[in-house]
Amino acid sequence: MDIEQLPINGIEDLYQVSSVEVGQHFYWQIGNFQVHGQVLVTSWVVIAISLGLSVVGTQNLQTIPTGSQNLIEYALEFIRDLTRTQMGEEEYRAWVPFIGTMFSFIFVSNWSGALFPRRIIQLPHGESAAPTNDINTTVASALLTSVAYFYAGPHKRGLSYFGKYIQPTPVLLPINILEDFTKPLSLSFRLFGNILADELVVAVSVSSVPLFVPVPMMVLGLFTSGIQALIFATLAAAYIGESMEGHH
Repeated sequence: MDIEQLPINGIEDLYQVSSVEVGQHFYWQIGNFQVHGQVLVTSWVVIAISLGLSVVGTQNLQTIPTGSQNLIEYALEFIRDLTRTQMGEEEYRAWVPFIGTMFSFIFVSNWSGALFPRRIIQLPHGESAAPTNDINTTVASALLTSVAYFYAGPHKRGLSYFGKYIQPTPVLLPINILEDFTKPLSLSFRLFGNILADELVVAVSVSSVPLFVPVPMMVLGLFTSGIQALIFATLAAAYIGESMEGHH
């Protein structure tokens, strides 16, 4: 009997190991859908922080900016210059709000995960994490960029926009179409993978050595989180600019 039970126990142990998840979620049941509750909560917190900074920074505007107004104006100039560089002088103004919104949401989301890494804030049935640590958030952001991309081209160039798919030869039509639909995949998985890896590294450091050793990793996480937001915004602006220019 004991000999016959050993394989069964081994299979059960392997099954338990294979069922271990990287990150835990608590869910809200809305109709027939399950929603990641902590992702929505952290997203609302990020939106509230971004709106709060905007409101505080635009009250009592002065000719010579100081304090929070200076920070807001610096961020706006940064986004404006980034968008102008990728789209050109003629087209960039209409897209500054969109690129600025994407950058600010991703930047604050990434920093929320770097400052409060996984497992530091425990939830009843899950754990706190950055919104961009969830693939659904990064895919949604990438899809918004794709919608803007497919809107900007036809709106600017009309039906001639679709001529780019048969350039330089009609033989490349499938590849040109596939290229446009792989852009959101690239954007979403790049952001998700980097943020998830960063939070895992910090979480392992905090679990292993919970005092001073994880601090340099958290500082590095803040830097890489900002870089990831910059990369996403830059690529989004470049894709939209490319769509309006009509060449690769």
